Amino acid sequence: MRTLDYYMNLPYTKIIQEIHDESGHYFYGKILELDGCQSTGETLEELNANLKEAMEGYIEVMIENKMEIPEPVKEESLSGKFVIRVPKSLHRRLVVEAEREGVSLNQYAMYKLAR
Repeated sequence: MRTLDYYMNLPYTKIIQEIHDESGHYFYGKILELDGCQSTGETLEELNANLKEAMEGYIEVMIENKMEIPEPVKEESLSGKFVIRVPKSLHRRLVVEAEREGVSLNQYAMYKLAR
């Protein structure tokens, strides 16, 4: 059985957003691989401390309940390619939009996915 320290030392992916809204200015962060593991902080330092605390609590609960804990995907296992089937109508629309933008379908799809 793996320990809390084992999981805390894995290179999980942090997604961090700076927020300006009606409640003020703060930072929001989540751990991509740990669904629901998220926190906020008024500064980046506070956010990172709060995310660490949230991760510890998340992982402790998962260990206590003998649940599977996702681990980060290793970069070297990714090829940068995947195949997706779409309806012909969507394919047609994407081709037209890519042509309108003067880029390849691949470049256009990558742009749309990155948004």
